[in-house]
Amino acid sequence: MIAIAVIGVGRMGAIHARNVASHERADLAAIADPATATAVAVAAETGAPVRSVTEIMGDPAIDAVLIGASTDTHADLVEQAVAAGKAVLCEKPIDLDAARARRCVETVERADGRLMVAFNRRFHPPFSDLVARLRSGEIGRLEILTIRSLDPTPPSPAYIARSGGIFRDMMIHDLDLARWLLDEPVVAVHASGSCQIDPAIGAAGDWDSAVTTLRTAGGKLCQIVNSRRAVYGHGPRLELHGSAGRLSADNWTETREAQVSIHFQARFAHAYQAELDAFITALESGGALSPDGTDGLAALLLAEAATESALTGRTVTPAAA
Repeated sequence: MIAIAVIGVGRMGAIHARNVASHERADLAAIADPATATAVAVAAETGAPVRSVTEIMGDPAIDAVLIGASTDTHADLVEQAVAAGKAVLCEKPIDLDAARARRCVETVERADGRLMVAFNRRFHPPFSDLVARLRSGEIGRLEILTIRSLDPTPPSPAYIARSGGIFRDMMIHDLDLARWLLDEPVVAVHASGSCQIDPAIGAAGDWDSAVTTLRTAGGKLCQIVNSRRAVYGHGPRLELHGSAGRLSADNWTETREAQVSIHFQARFAHAYQAELDAFITALESGGALSPDGTDGLAALLLAEAATESALTGRTVTPAAA
């Protein structure tokens, strides 16, 4: 059994805590959250003890930590856990600032630590199956990739103000997915953003609608579309155009009435479980963790390039991870 502590049990952390508690090869050893009432509620649901971060880091019986706390704590918690000899599964992003994320990744590498970043789209069955078909050569060489991710309703302005913006908060998942599918370096990023849904999002300095185009060193193209509003429910879609065919993955199979109620937590429920299972399996076998810290940094650098492009109107060359 892999003993895992979950640090931060809010919206995402609670999902992870429940999944750890129900996993047959894991033990939810502890949970921690600065919001005492939240911690107590999740503890009551899962049967895990509430402990401090210091106690978790100092307990040699805990093999790994899963970090679902606020983004501004991620890098510090990753470094503490690695220093304590624990493997880490960290919610995205590692930090909102790429320089801080880079220092964190370098710290993990110097310590020979083990870090996995939670890009759950890679584990979503329709997407992972599609990637396996692409890698098998079913459509030849990938030439054009289209990714569409639409949230049912926008988050609150208070969330927007601390999110890092639509590219770092929302599109970062799609940017990681694009890197994984394109499988070669992105050399050019051009992005546009607009505020069409909630003026308060614009007042907070962000956009609620965004389109980004990526071009790789080998000429592959990718377009990513994000919107904070889809009245028919959360709608992720992939379409791959290749030299010998086409592949697509589309979740829009339910009725309109059913779709309205589907948020990302339900849409990706199986992906969160598969992601955790991949983490546990790698710890058991000693295999590589993927996506790792470098993947997390690379996606963040693409998000920063997209933000810069949307602000300036220029095509941006992303920094190397």
